[in-house]
Amino acid sequence: MNETLIEKTINFVKKALEGSERGHDWWHIERVYNNALKISAHEHGDQLTIALSALLHDIADAKFHQGDETMGPRIAKEFLESMAVEAKLIDHVVAIIENISYKTNLGEVSFQSAELDIVQDADRLDAIGAIGIARAFHYGGFKNREIYNPSIAPQLNMSKEEYKNSQGPTINHFYEKLLRLKDLFKTETGKKMAMGRHEFMERYLEEFYAEVSAQRDA
Repeated sequence: MNETLIEKTINFVKKALEGSERGHDWWHIERVYNNALKISAHEHGDQLTIALSALLHDIADAKFHQGDETMGPRIAKEFLESMAVEAKLIDHVVAIIENISYKTNLGEVSFQSAELDIVQDADRLDAIGAIGIARAFHYGGFKNREIYNPSIAPQLNMSKEEYKNSQGPTINHFYEKLLRLKDLFKTETGKKMAMGRHEFMERYLEEFYAEVSAQRDA
């Protein structure tokens, strides 16, 4: 793997994400990158493609840029071109960035690769478990959403547009996305890594509702 290119990409991403929403900052990128490397050690895929895609996958998340889904892929492409990366590799990385998100997979998916599966699984690992819970509530606070409102039911089976525009309480997000991710992992390694995190979320929700119930009964 081209260590110089990886180092320059890391520096570029760190600088680009300075001051970003803290659930989608450099530390999120680093976790996804490390998870991708762990998964790829047991799965087939091009290491450089996986590393670059993991590092650049959230360089400009659409939800922080007025819903512009072209900005992230464009920035990634321009950076890689400035690094004189071969066109075929750039195209693959850009395609992964365009297709990695959960909402993209609510519509018709036309691109697939082993490298996408690995990076997507790595990204989804960071959306579940203890870290996923912390990120969910942080983003909910960032958007000033309610933590819990029993009068608002989760919206299951949302379309891509409905998901993008959802304003529901953060607890609903567990049912709308987080608890569903376990069954969407593509790699065998990712599936194994996801199990413990999924079970932790289930235990967390049990405790959450127990405390809510105790408060109501007090």
